[in-house]
Amino acid sequence: MLTEEQKELIFKREVKFHTSRSGGKGGQNVNKVETRVELEFDVKESDVLTQVQKEVILKKYSGFVKGSVIKLNAEKHRTQLKNKEETKLKLEHLLNKILKPVKKRLATKPKKSSKEKKLKSKKLHGEKKILRRKIL
Repeated sequence: MLTEEQKELIFKREVKFHTSRSGGKGGQNVNKVETRVELEFDVKESDVLTQVQKEVILKKYSGFVKGSVIKLNAEKHRTQLKNKEETKLKLEHLLNKILKPVKKRLATKPKKSSKEKKLKSKKLHGEKKILRRKIL
């Protein structure tokens, strides 16, 4: 998980934003205003992330990362500022999801009652099949 300090430093120093015209319907606003925002974040060149964090990001999400750059875009909103905030949120969620430590699964044994329940259901199923047999 990223700390608040890391998030601030990433968004201040290491993220690049590019704007372009959004596609699709919308008339004059779409045709004239550059509201689509693309965010670029270079993982390898980051001074904020630790080496371990960089390796985890590049290993886990090689599909999102082209080379070492994460590219995200937003064109949902009508304003550039809202789309910029949207891309920031997307990056934050993505990095938190990737860097969240995975809990180890604890092996457990089935309870006595669940074993009995399973055997009972098997017995009933078997009896049902016996009743379907043809009588000779």
